[in-house]
Amino acid sequence: MSVRAPLVITAAITAVVLAIPTLIGLLGGYESTGGGEVAVVRDGGPFDDSRIRQIIQPASGLTWTGWWSEVHRYPAQQRFYTITADAKRSTLLGVDVVTVPSSDGVNMGIEGTLYFRLNLEPETLKQFDDKFGTRRFRGQDDTMRYPYDGEEGWSSFFGQAIRPVIDNALRSQIGAFRCPELVSSCAFVEGGAAQETIRLVARDNNASLVKIQNAVNASLDRDLRQMLGAAYLVDLRFNLVRITLPAQVQAAVDRAQAAFAGVAESQAAIAQARAQAEANKERQKGYDLCATCAEIEKLKALPQGITVYAPGNPGGVAVPGK
Repeated sequence: MSVRAPLVITAAITAVVLAIPTLIGLLGGYESTGGGEVAVVRDGGPFDDSRIRQIIQPASGLTWTGWWSEVHRYPAQQRFYTITADAKRSTLLGVDVVTVPSSDGVNMGIEGTLYFRLNLEPETLKQFDDKFGTRRFRGQDDTMRYPYDGEEGWSSFFGQAIRPVIDNALRSQIGAFRCPELVSSCAFVEGGAAQETIRLVARDNNASLVKIQNAVNASLDRDLRQMLGAAYLVDLRFNLVRITLPAQVQAAVDRAQAAFAGVAESQAAIAQARAQAEANKERQKGYDLCATCAEIEKLKALPQGITVYAPGNPGGVAVPGK
């Protein structure tokens, strides 16, 4: 082996080592998106700024994004946010417990779902990433995340930036109704312990729920534009399923309903006894006017097996039949 051979080998190894970062950057400079995500790409090379380079729409092929660029992936499909009154169903990812007071001070539990999607218009999406993608938001687990940090990151952003607007819309609309207008059984506890009479008024609670749902849908788009600065969320639709009472209030309603049913049963028994007494009184008047009719009724009332009837003998005379 000549003296020059080791030098050639060393130079080749050095060239490969020096080329590794370039190769890594080159191989890492291609990105693609799935059908349910959109990507905002920011320059991130050692000689670049951090401005937005491009938008990669959903379900793209392999796309050149430049070396060391930063990719922010956001959900592109329809999303939904579930509101419940059941604390057991509450999770960190898009299911929250919401209670708001009625006009008469009863905390009402909300069951419903908000449907929406992120605005994928390129310029709007760039503004969204500039305004919110460069900030971190605190989640329910007290962790700070960016909106593009998976489901947890999106939920953290939604919880801090979007949920207060939804809660405010629900509070404004439900606060215009009294509890019995939303849940009829509220009438059982409306007057509290001092209430002497319970008056149940026929109400169409569904009509109240529809009014609230329509009003929330009409205000949400406007309120979110105002609070966020642009129409970053579109196709907003809130579906209000039902309104519930707090557990303590519902328990009081159940007790009141049971007591009300007991009173109704007793009143029915009294009414039945009065009707029976009136019937007996009228029947006796008829017997007084028709003695023969009274005797006929006596014969009908004789027990089975009586074949001889002896007037004046209260028990009659029993003669077994053949």
